[in-house]
Parts: sequence; structure tokens; C-alpha cells
Amino acid sequence: MSNDTALFLGQFLRAPAMIGALAPSSRRLASAVCAPIPERGEPTVVELGPGTGAFTTEIQQRLAGRGHHLAVEVNELMARLLAERFPTVDVAHADAARLGELLGERGLRQADVVVSGLPWAAFPEELQRELLEAVTEAMGLGAAFTTFSYIHAIPLSSARRFRGLLAERFEEVVAGRTVWRNTPPAFVFHARRPRRSLRS
Repeated sequence: MSNDTALFLGQFLRAPAMIGALAPSSRRLASAVCAPIPERGEPTVVELGPGTGAFTTEIQQRLAGRGHHLAVEVNELMARLLAERFPTVDVAHADAARLGELLGERGLRQADVVVSGLPWAAFPEELQRELLEAVTEAMGLGAAFTTFSYIHAIPLSSARRFRGLLAERFEEVVAGRTVWRNTPPAFVFHARRPRRSLRS
């Protein structure tokens, strides 16, 4: 068992609803989730629930020094570890519900890409709505949002509810192919164009 897997397992046992995974995501899943990051320009990329940095590594490779990478992690131990591993990443030990405030504090107008590692299926409806609203309010009209779901969570009412909320908050939601080489297997949701009628 790797150090990261041991850390994930330990934090999961302490707070399963907040961690939501027994092990870090695979490189294949990271590649699928981070696909919307543009190859040019200076994008603002927000990463929610980065954990030990599986997606962080992929985002940094794709940005190659461009733009602004804000990683928001509510778990203090993981946030500290992430900041040590990725000194060029702007790591915020904070609740993702404060995303708009966090961007404002940094003089950033909006996010161009939001990559989420949050365990949406583990959240109650009120929290799902609060976090998804914070995400869409912080996004530009042409921005992209990506997240993933584990295959075993598909039948859960909370997972079905989240998929419904995605359709409610975005004009376009596409489910990607299943990433079998992940523990457990997962598939990715790509969402674009936050619905303007729901924006303040």
C-alpha cells in the first residue's frame, strides 16, 4: 500500500462523507477529468477536493506554467500535504462553498475550468445544491465543469439526484466513457454553459 493510499484510507475512515474514496484516482481518470483544460492562453483552473494531488499533477502538466491553478481542499492534513508537494499551486484550506469569495480574494473574476474530485454521491441534497450553485456562480458562461462518479454509486438515489442537478444547472451535460483502470471504476461528467436563468 502506497503512502497516499494509506493516507486516503485513514482519512476516509475518519470522515467517509467528506473523503468519499479509499484510494487516490488513477492517471487514466485524471486524464479524462482534466481534458477540458485549454492548451493555450492563461486560464483560471479551479480544483475542488484535490486530496493528495492525482488531478493536481495532471492539471499542472497541462498548464505548464500558464494561468492560475487554485486548489480548494477542506481537509487540513491533505491541504498541507498538497501545498508542500506543489509549491506553484495556490492551495486554499477552505470549503468549496466559498469558491466565489476565494476567487475574489485573489483578484480572479471567474473560473474557466472547474475540476471536481468531491464525493457528490456522499452529500445530502442541500449540500449538493449549495456546492453546485457556488460552482456555477463562479464560472464564466463558456467555462467547463468536470467531475466523476464511481460505477457502484450509479443506483444510489443521491447519485441520481446529483445527475438531475447537473442537468438543472448546465445546458450541456455529457457522460464520458467508463475508466475501468481506476479503483473503483469510474466515469466522467463533462458540463458546459451554466444556465443563466439561475444565476444572480
